[in-house]
Amino acid sequence: MPTYSALTTLPGEDAAQGLAAAMERMAPEPTGVGVFEIEDGSGLWEVGGYFLEQPDAVMLEVLATAFGAKPFALSELPEVDWVAHVRRELSPVDAGRFFVFGSHDADKVPSGRVPLQIEATVAFGTGHHGTTLGCLLAFDRLLTAGWRPGRVADIGCGTAVLAMAAAATLPQALVIASDIDRVAVDVAEANVAINGLDGRVECLEAAGLDHDRIRAAGPWDLVFANILKGPLIELAPGIAAALATGGRAILSGLLAVQADSVVAAYVASGLTLNSRDDIGEWSTLVLQKS
Repeated sequence: MPTYSALTTLPGEDAAQGLAAAMERMAPEPTGVGVFEIEDGSGLWEVGGYFLEQPDAVMLEVLATAFGAKPFALSELPEVDWVAHVRRELSPVDAGRFFVFGSHDADKVPSGRVPLQIEATVAFGTGHHGTTLGCLLAFDRLLTAGWRPGRVADIGCGTAVLAMAAAATLPQALVIASDIDRVAVDVAEANVAINGLDGRVECLEAAGLDHDRIRAAGPWDLVFANILKGPLIELAPGIAAALATGGRAILSGLLAVQADSVVAAYVASGLTLNSRDDIGEWSTLVLQKS
């Protein structure tokens, strides 16, 4: 069965959220509507809807005009077996001592490596993206230098690959993985079980650090936050306060052109930049609390 997409851009988050809300009331009803900031400094937001039936083009034109958006780009999407597609496209990832793979590549795990299995049905946080890969490499480098954090929090954990990397290499550490999205928490719990790490990674639904368990378990020796520039900057004071003296934050999810503004926010909160690594257009930062 084909599906249909309707995409547009417009300035301002409030207008974008308003347009998205109006789209959800359309007939035929969309199966999903998303709102995303375009991370290029333009101030534009993208609004997209997905439909199982061809959407009403006239209604979309009315909505675009009402909210000051560009005309919607309508597309018919072919039927795709996404699981098979992901399995073809996502080859295993080498990240220092870590080896990230899907179940279809279980026979390719080299001896002496730390295996992290991520199911191919979920593509976010697989290790292929420069942000996740950068975090794993930064963590691997710290481990090689002999650092062994005792309390690790993975904020915005997605598949929980970073939390699992910590649990697999730090058998005595307390490791908590949290995400604002309940679906992501369910995915994280499934991956933890697949990797035999039940009881080693505690998965929570939380917005940033806003959870009683996260507050009670601190201060943290290591905080992973692989999210986006805006939330990273908003979380700077909270992450800095949650870190123990000598603790480190490994941050990513930001474009290289955004790194300086994120560094500035964390330096203003009392942290010191230890390293910055760029993989393609993405940056990974390691900061420390003195």
